[in-house]
Amino acid sequence: MHCPFCRHADTRVIDSRTAEDGSAIRRRRQCPSCGRRFSTVETSSLTVVKRSGASEPFSRDKVVAGVRKACQGRPVSDDDLALLAQQVEESLRAAGAAQIDAHEIGLAILGPLRQLDEVAYLRFASVYSSFSSLEDFEDAIAILRAERAERSAAGSGARAGQGDEEQGDEDHGAGERAGREPADEQAAAAQATDGSAPTADGFVSLGPAGTGREAPAR
Repeated sequence: MHCPFCRHADTRVIDSRTAEDGSAIRRRRQCPSCGRRFSTVETSSLTVVKRSGASEPFSRDKVVAGVRKACQGRPVSDDDLALLAQQVEESLRAAGAAQIDAHEIGLAILGPLRQLDEVAYLRFASVYSSFSSLEDFEDAIAILRAERAERSAAGSGARAGQGDEEQGDEDHGAGERAGREPADEQAAAAQATDGSAPTADGFVSLGPAGTGREAPAR
């Protein structure tokens, strides 16, 4: 690779590290002519084919720019958009194809955008899917409501299961306590009957009831 400073025809790699969650390699290079250093980023090729037939490299910035319009006025930050673009690229690269159709990018955007903001999703889907009537919006909203109901039911079921488990633990503890109480009562009754009292060394037999004297050791 040519040096960007002195245009020397060759440079030397002095350090290589993975970047962007392993999807790229960052290389530190040094020019043997001028001695200056610079960094390069190496990624696998991902080409987008447009409707016109022209092709260009995949760009996260274009994904962000397209989604940003649908997110105007919504509580979506730049970090959220950057993460969405990363998720879109990862899903496209996971397919293993070096060349993809521009239509596939829109499909890859819909899922993460629906999780990010439902209103922005409806805006984007209405343009991408060419909604032409009110019924198209109603169908999309009905799907969102059904998914929300499923998530709510799943969350309620998980909470109910946790509550049953905690109640079972409480019932088990109460049963153990109830089992110990009769045994303690029986032990106390036995002490009162045979005239024994607990000491640090165990049970010492007392003299006749009411005498207050210890019986002689045998």
